[in-house]
Amino acid sequence: MGAPKPAELVYLDGRASVQFRGDRALWLRVTAIGDWPAYDGWVWLIGYVINPTDGQASAKREVLAKIAGLQISPSSSIPSPALARTARRRGV
Repeated sequence: MGAPKPAELVYLDGRASVQFRGDRALWLRVTAIGDWPAYDGWVWLIGYVINPTDGQASAKREVLAKIAGLQISPSSSIPSPALARTARRRGV
């Protein structure tokens, strides 16, 4: 799997970076891929944090994440919180 593309919805949890462990996991609507230097296998993502309850953008973020730990949503909408928990348990 490669880096996500702009407009994709990505779930970031502890697999993407320790900064997103536990209750700090978040959904990010990618707007751009940063061109700053990154470790091999990591990528800078620029986008908006999406509130899972109403689907609204709540904050703009620039984050460094491990590509192998990213979970790209197969659709443009946020899966239910229950599906996100299931994905975490299954390692999806």
